[in-house]
Amino acid sequence: MDESLKDLNEFLLSNFSEDIISSVIEHNHLTITIVFSSLEKITSLMKINNVCQFRTLIDITAIDYPEQEERFCLVYHYLSMQQNIRIRIKSFVKEEQIVPSITNLFPSANWFEREVFDMYGILFSNHPDMRRILTDYGFQGHPLRKDFPTTGYLELRYDQEKKKVIYEPVKLTQEYRNFDFMSPWEGEAFNFDNNDKELEEKS
Repeated sequence: MDESLKDLNEFLLSNFSEDIISSVIEHNHLTITIVFSSLEKITSLMKINNVCQFRTLIDITAIDYPEQEERFCLVYHYLSMQQNIRIRIKSFVKEEQIVPSITNLFPSANWFEREVFDMYGILFSNHPDMRRILTDYGFQGHPLRKDFPTTGYLELRYDQEKKKVIYEPVKLTQEYRNFDFMSPWEGEAFNFDNNDKELEEKS
């Protein structure tokens, strides 16, 4: 185990025990789960505090747990180039809960937060440009939610007569196909035993 990660973990637990729910060091990463109300406080600490020095935000993502009251787990990844260590910060939020943006501390969070909004529907307050970033304008739903259908709601195609791309409801003539070696969809059926015998006779 990296001693610097161990020291950092002890520092955080001793000074911010009220904010931290749990912490664990795995695969050369320190992961801490914090209470939602401490998100801004811990984010500021990561960048400003001389013990931490996590001045690079690598990514922001989320995990959907639809069966839980606090449905989404927000995950922030930080890197300290000075110490060459990484930390993962997790916090659980409810479906309609608005999360404070950290773009004032980490400008790179701008697109990360937009992606989380686009994929999961989590809104960030005081964000400078809270628009979708990956899906089309007018897209329905949020694709990485567990209750979002894998087929989506709309499909698009180019209409030769109208000379433009049009949207249509998804049409599945056959909703599910289970392909295996016995499936009639696989094409011509070969009798491998007979083929082996024919090869032996020819040889």
